Amino acid sequence: MRSYARLLRNPSLNRSDQAIWASVVVPTCGRHELLNRCLRALTSQRVDPRHYEIIVVDDGISEDTRAIVGGWAAKVAKSGLQVRYIASPGPHGPAAARNHGWKAARGTVIAFTDDDTAATQDWLANGLLAFEDETTDAIWGRIVMPMHGRPTDYELHAKGSESGEFATANCFVRKSVLAEIGGFDERYRFAWREDADLYFSLLSSEAKVVHWPRAVMIHPIRPAGWGISLSQQKKVLFDALLFKKYPELYRKKIRARVRWNYYAIVASLLATFACLALGAWKSAAAAAFIWLALTMCFCIMRLKPTAKTPSHICEMLVTSALIPPVAVFWRIVGALRFRAPLF
Repeated sequence: MRSYARLLRNPSLNRSDQAIWASVVVPTCGRHELLNRCLRALTSQRVDPRHYEIIVVDDGISEDTRAIVGGWAAKVAKSGLQVRYIASPGPHGPAAARNHGWKAARGTVIAFTDDDTAATQDWLANGLLAFEDETTDAIWGRIVMPMHGRPTDYELHAKGSESGEFATANCFVRKSVLAEIGGFDERYRFAWREDADLYFSLLSSEAKVVHWPRAVMIHPIRPAGWGISLSQQKKVLFDALLFKKYPELYRKKIRARVRWNYYAIVASLLATFACLALGAWKSAAAAAFIWLALTMCFCIMRLKPTAKTPSHICEMLVTSALIPPVAVFWRIVGALRFRAPLF
C-alpha cells in the first residue's frame, strides 16, 4: 500500500522516486488575478514537489492565462514541481474543463479546486492521507468562506457552500474511479450542479465517499453587483438535468419538495393579468393581493438573516418580485430541454 504520508516534505526521501501521485486540476476562464492567488497557494503546499503536479485548464484559449501558468511553471521548476497549461477550446464550462484536466493527469489521485480559492498549506497533504485507506474512492474536504459583518443575501447564499457536500472547490477522487464512471457530465455548461452530478454518480456506483475536514480550502466570497441573485437564476435549468438523472438523491440532498411558493407567486401574478384582461376587477384585486402577500413573505424571509442597509433592502424588494417568474421560466426551459418533470 502506498503511504501518502511520504508526500510531506522530507529531505530523506529517495531522490530517484519521481512518481506523480497527485494531480491538482484547476479550471479557469479569464480570471487572472484570482488564478495567480490560487497558484501561489498551490505551489506552496507542504508536500514533496516531485510528487504532485498542477494542471490549469483554460476554458477558452487565452494567451494571458498561458503566460501566467508559464510564469509559475518556470518559477517552481527547480523544485521538481510541474505546473502545466491545457487549452480547452470553448468556453464549454468547468465540467468539460475538468474532464480535460483529469484525463491528462499523471497522478493516481485527482484533487479538484477552483481558480478563486486559496489552499491552506497542508490541504493537499491532509487530503491525500485519506487515501491511506485503500477502500476510499473519493473525499470532500472543508471549505472556509471568511465573512465579516452581517451578510447580504448573495453572501449568505454563497456561504452555504461551507456546509454543502462534495463541492468541486475541494474534493479528491481516484483517477481510476473517474475513468469508471466517465467523469463529469459535460452537459452542465455553467458552474452549477456539475459537482452534485459527479457526487451522485459516485454514490450510485457504490463508491466509498467520505467527508475529510482535515483538508481545508479557503474560498473568499467574490464581490457581486447589485441584483446578482436575479442573473443567477439561469443556472437553475441544470437542476432539471440533475433531477432527471437522480430524482431520489436530488430530493434527499438538494431539495426535498417542489418550490411551490415560486409557482404560487407566478400563478397569482398571471391570474391578476388574466382577470384584468377579462374586466373581472374584484378577482384581479384578490389575485393581486395574494401575489403581493406571497412576494412580501418571500422578501421578508430573505431579509431576516441579512443586512438591512437601504441599498440591500431595495435590492431585496426588487429581486423578490422578479426572481419567482424568472426562476419558473428557467425551470420550464430546463424541463423542456432535458425532458424532465418540473421540480
